[in-house]
Amino acid sequence: MMKRRLFLPEILFLILTCAIILSCSKKRSDKIKLIVTEVPGNNEQADNPDLVSRQYLTGARIISISTGKSGSQKILTKDFFSASGPEISYDGRSMLFSAQKKENDPWQIWVMNLDNLKYRQVSSGSENCTDPAWLPGDRLMFSRLTLNDTIKSAHCLYTCNSDGSGLKQITFGPDNNLATTVLKDGRLLTLKQQLLPYQDDPMIVVMRPDGTKADIFYKDSGGSTIISGARETADGKIVFIESDKEGPMEGILISVSYNRPLHSRTNLTSGTGFDFYNVMPVSPDNYLVSCRKSGTGNYVLYEFDPETRSLGRMVFSDPGYNIVEAVPAEEYERPKKLPSEVDQEVRTGLLLCQDINVLRFQPGFDKSSVPRASRIEVLGIDSTYGIVPVEEDGSFQLKVLADKPFRIQSLDEYGRVLQGPCSWLWLRPNERRGCVGCHEDPELVPENRIPLAVKKAPVIIPVNITQIMEKAVELE
Repeated sequence: MMKRRLFLPEILFLILTCAIILSCSKKRSDKIKLIVTEVPGNNEQADNPDLVSRQYLTGARIISISTGKSGSQKILTKDFFSASGPEISYDGRSMLFSAQKKENDPWQIWVMNLDNLKYRQVSSGSENCTDPAWLPGDRLMFSRLTLNDTIKSAHCLYTCNSDGSGLKQITFGPDNNLATTVLKDGRLLTLKQQLLPYQDDPMIVVMRPDGTKADIFYKDSGGSTIISGARETADGKIVFIESDKEGPMEGILISVSYNRPLHSRTNLTSGTGFDFYNVMPVSPDNYLVSCRKSGTGNYVLYEFDPETRSLGRMVFSDPGYNIVEAVPAEEYERPKKLPSEVDQEVRTGLLLCQDINVLRFQPGFDKSSVPRASRIEVLGIDSTYGIVPVEEDGSFQLKVLADKPFRIQSLDEYGRVLQGPCSWLWLRPNERRGCVGCHEDPELVPENRIPLAVKKAPVIIPVNITQIMEKAVELE
């Protein structure tokens, strides 16, 4: 068999091809990057536990650092006055972030291609937009400062397509919703802080990406306050930073279980002598943490082992800057895409409570000593929506105008308040929600019985509305 001889041009082509492949391979090995937000060390916002202040970091910038052998550092947002909140796409190739183009511009949401560093604006308008996160299905979400007669002024959550079209508001209470993250199960975790009628401590709330099924996920016991967004680990934990309300602002790393968040709080950094600002899980046995020695210096980036509860090697520091957050620029698992029950042609949602007299469980608590509620009052922002009697078994069912914030308090037969108002609720169009009782333990499940309230037509809220003309919804 005759062998074909290679000519010089072909040989040169093969050599060049091999060189390119080897070069690309080397580049890929060095292309393990972290995307880091840093703030000038003289910026006092880094020491402020207020959630809103932490979203608008003056002079913040986003940089990339390489963890490969040829370690490098590059400023990604040099065209912006301030930039923060980087979130990497599921394929690892794009970055969402919030930024001010010029000093007096409103904060907006931007997206950057990490291969060529080209960027484009996603959100628009005169209102500040921060805290972006990727959703499945080429959509994203973010917080937007919302001003209207109902909620006055609050950071509400919105979703849109990746090009900014299809904008939809999904939260409607007078609450700030900030530092939102997406769980693997497709739901959102957001820091919710009530603003009216008074400012309350932040809590972590879970909801679907269409704003339905919003419920408390975690709230501190009262001695501390949440100061960072929550992140999910690969082994079923949720981690975030809290600070003691009584002492100096000093961040502590907290872990709770995904399955029992209200009853599994663990302080991972007690006695370390370090003050923590932010946390990003990389693997079950390795977190990236922004921290510093208590009360001194600037925040730097360390590895942290949750098993031994100790700091590992220092990953990165930048003289004159606080390192306030870091995310790996790599591909990761896409969350589930959840179906939505929202139907904009339906103007109401339904709320069913099984027994208003079921209270939060406390060991040794004698429920018989507590007066029974016989009615509820539904409260709006500035007025009452009406008083509704409950059934003999304590159940009630309400048909509430969609996307209107309300709270519920229980009353006795004389109209005296037994349990003060709950946190703000809203129902999306066509949403069906249920609860066990009033201020009940959220881990309780309802008894296996049919509430009396479902055997009657629901009470329309506000009660002065006697009929609502809307699309008929067939129930299977």
